[in-house]
Amino acid sequence: MHDLVIRGGKIVDGSGQAAYTGDIAISNGRIEQIGGKAGPAHRVMDAAGGLVTPGWIDIHTHYDGQATWDPYLSPSTWHGVTTAIMGNCGVGFAPVKEERRDWLIKVMEGVEDIPGSVLSEGIQWEWETFPEYMDALDRRPKALDIGAQIPHAAVRTYVMGDRAIHHDEASPEDLQAMRQVVREALKAGAVGFSTALTFLHKYDERKYPPGTFATEEELMALGSVLGEEGHGVFQMTANHPAMEKEIPWLNALARHNNLPVLFNLQQTDGAPDVWKQVLLSLDQARDQKIPLMGGISGRPLGILFSWQSSLHPFIAHPTFMALQDLPFDQMIAKLRDPEIRNKIMNEQVGLRDRRAERLFSTFDKIFPLGDEPDYEPLPEQSIAAMAARSGKTPLEIIYDLMLQNDGKAILYFPSFNYSYENLDHLHQLLQHDNTVNSLSDGGAHCGYICDVSMPTFMLSYWTRDRKRGPQLPLEWVVKRQTSDTAKVYGLHDRGLLTEGMKADINIIDPDILRIHSPEMVFDLPAGGRRLVQRADGYIATIVNGQPIFEHGQATGALPGRLIRGQAGSARNP
Repeated sequence: MHDLVIRGGKIVDGSGQAAYTGDIAISNGRIEQIGGKAGPAHRVMDAAGGLVTPGWIDIHTHYDGQATWDPYLSPSTWHGVTTAIMGNCGVGFAPVKEERRDWLIKVMEGVEDIPGSVLSEGIQWEWETFPEYMDALDRRPKALDIGAQIPHAAVRTYVMGDRAIHHDEASPEDLQAMRQVVREALKAGAVGFSTALTFLHKYDERKYPPGTFATEEELMALGSVLGEEGHGVFQMTANHPAMEKEIPWLNALARHNNLPVLFNLQQTDGAPDVWKQVLLSLDQARDQKIPLMGGISGRPLGILFSWQSSLHPFIAHPTFMALQDLPFDQMIAKLRDPEIRNKIMNEQVGLRDRRAERLFSTFDKIFPLGDEPDYEPLPEQSIAAMAARSGKTPLEIIYDLMLQNDGKAILYFPSFNYSYENLDHLHQLLQHDNTVNSLSDGGAHCGYICDVSMPTFMLSYWTRDRKRGPQLPLEWVVKRQTSDTAKVYGLHDRGLLTEGMKADINIIDPDILRIHSPEMVFDLPAGGRRLVQRADGYIATIVNGQPIFEHGQATGALPGRLIRGQAGSARNP
């Protein structure tokens, strides 16, 4: 008798092949039979009329701290994620000497907008080295499987101390010591090494994390350890407008290691066509079977403005700043006062951050998000267009819109991937063999970004709801966030619904599948805030053969495990 049988669902198996209807039988956490009519089971789940897919594998999250206190890594599991990879962008919490713990928290707070008070209260430090961190994660209860990469900023600071923080060039002795730290992490099961060269990442207002100015020699020295150990992904975030300049050494590293080198590939307004040149390099890599991969998102990466957010156009106005520590309802009542509104509108504000100035004044790129979030809005829906039609100033419209929904309404600024005012270029990128779905940033940017719903958006928008251009086949979209993401990280036991594979499965009602508008909640340690986004349509999410969510409610089962990378596991076939 099987442990569990899922009966009569439309099976989209993650391979890209056509969907078909049948049963799935599960025993001992593995798929025992797929297709046809399965025999009796201790439990039967009726999936008639529903989709049955592999669980989503999210390879770009920042749950490095949250994983030590939250077994669900919410809100990722609300969106059907059954495997999450963290430790991206060169930041994380191991290795670390005791006296540097608070400093690492400060870096993570600045780079990923995770409140320092949350991390200070939530993390129970039980480690110094990366292997000890892995052991601490292993001991924690988990609803889903997690994998960890070793971050460059932590490695550099662990070895070089203040010299790393001051961006000194690494000496030969430093390089040797850092290589040994990376090697120990890989032997302990790290699934990769991550770094970041981007100037967007700062902490303490104007400081850059260690590794931002690392030489090519340092990056190659550390990256080559993966090839020597035979497994692991080299993950990098760089300056998107200058991405072409990074391709030669990234390509050389991928060729040398014969292991995936994964970089973030985004369209930016300042250089909207660079992605085309980068794509030509990926064409060549594909043709030469070099595992150079561009990590892309399935929608614009959006900054969310609201009175509760970390960012909005009035954040530096003195009158608002004097009100922001009031209880929220009192603050909104004050903001509704015509006298206060007029005062805020007429204040002169000098922002030191040029990027913030652009964010707050590019009114043709700011849109109401609405109760049914629209991530591909038309130009005529912008604040600039609304102002032109109404005769009001853009700031007046923004102010009044943010007061809607009891002061919780959200505006949307698509900061990446919307230079053409549509998603046609993403339609092209999503079909390339050397791109991979990434960049949900689960666990990060708590106060102004919420892209963690990306897996649900991919399924609902690209296969059903898109009206402004071509859609994508259901089978392709499922493949993109299951077997394709699994393959990059060498997770050969998941991402497909076939006999012998891990029983990580989503059962979905396609008729009601939708994402809600983001909302601010205050459920983190120390009462910390975060933006979350809920979904309808997930009938069940199953990890290692056990349902962890049913109809949006946690079951209490915690069958998740720590992934430990193995030599040869991610070799390019």
